[in-house]
Amino acid sequence: MKIAVIDGMGGGIGSQIIASLKKEIQEDITILALGTNAIATNNMIKAGAEKGATGENAIKVTAADVDLIIGPLGIIIPNSMLGEITPAMAEYISNSPALKIVLPVNQSHVEIAGYESKPLNQLIKAALNRVKELVVQK
Repeated sequence: MKIAVIDGMGGGIGSQIIASLKKEIQEDITILALGTNAIATNNMIKAGAEKGATGENAIKVTAADVDLIIGPLGIIIPNSMLGEITPAMAEYISNSPALKIVLPVNQSHVEIAGYESKPLNQLIKAALNRVKELVVQK
């Protein structure tokens, strides 16, 4: 299973997701780090991604060729992450045939009705549990 972890800013959320995936899932997976900037990509590679790429075109090409995409909610919202997610990036990710698992991390201009705020580690654990279910099903 090919998994793309997408993050921006410093890649902190993506790095935590990747480290958790590497630690918890022993099945055959390939983790690709896709950063909106080079710092995010580099930090996710340091966390254990097999490969990494940066920017809009990398997201366009890779999102179309993976089984699963994981990242914070902002990856599917144009102009989020202080503008790092371009409208085109959000479109490439949203239109990808891959299943998307997004962590409902607050965005300054978007609220999710009915959502109770949870610590990031709980959100990552929930995402990781869902990935485990999907890997076992495959």
